[in-house]
Amino acid sequence: MALIHPTAVIDPKAELDASVQVGPYAVIGPHVRIGAGTTVGAHCVIEGHTTLGRDNRVFQFTSLGAAPQDKKYAGEPTRLDIGDGNTIREFVTINTGTVQDQGITRLGDDNWIMAYVHIAHDCQLGSHIILANAATLGGHVHLGDWVFVGGLTGIHQFVRVGAHAMTGFQTRLAQDVPPFVTAAGNPAEAQSINAEGLKRRGFSSERITLIKQMYRLLYRKGLTLEAARQQIDALRGELAEADADITLMQDFLSSATRGIVR
Repeated sequence: MALIHPTAVIDPKAELDASVQVGPYAVIGPHVRIGAGTTVGAHCVIEGHTTLGRDNRVFQFTSLGAAPQDKKYAGEPTRLDIGDGNTIREFVTINTGTVQDQGITRLGDDNWIMAYVHIAHDCQLGSHIILANAATLGGHVHLGDWVFVGGLTGIHQFVRVGAHAMTGFQTRLAQDVPPFVTAAGNPAEAQSINAEGLKRRGFSSERITLIKQMYRLLYRKGLTLEAARQQIDALRGELAEADADITLMQDFLSSATRGIVR
């Protein structure tokens, strides 16, 4: 209990590991579970059926697990699940899910969520994501691993952003962004691949070259989406380490329902 500030208000039913630190005037509700090594800053509110894993750092004035901003919500016990090693900065708001979807909002591991970000109900975020200041995610948004979302970006509900993709500053995103692609603008347009991000993650130059080939087929050859997909599939076998990248792209394109940025 020495790690809990005396002004914090923690429901006795909440489950906190003995190593959790809670700052002044934080409020933690009865259905909250917090794992080892996590710190909760001053004036945070963590409520609803919310679970945080290990070694998260939640900065002051954050709101986690509040009811979804959806008029259809009728008090159902929906959830917010946050993994391990996430950094959640000041004034971030993350809501629980709705029964119209899976009933759960999820964040994976090692995400960096900057100040004033909003993550709406039923969003599904992978791991190693960066959301820059004041990025806003509508309901049901899906972000793959290693996505970077630029500051003040707005993402329309139900949009998906593929792994390793990136959006620029103040992007308005209403369609899906395929893996590896950088999109920017209002409305968003494809600009290039996220080459610098791929280099930082250890992608070889040959692998990045093949990803550039996929991008050119999608965006620079004047092909229909179906024709581009056929030619992308024909790249299999050219570089063994890139076959998984081709599969990632093809799986994403085959399941796109809002269309992709073009």
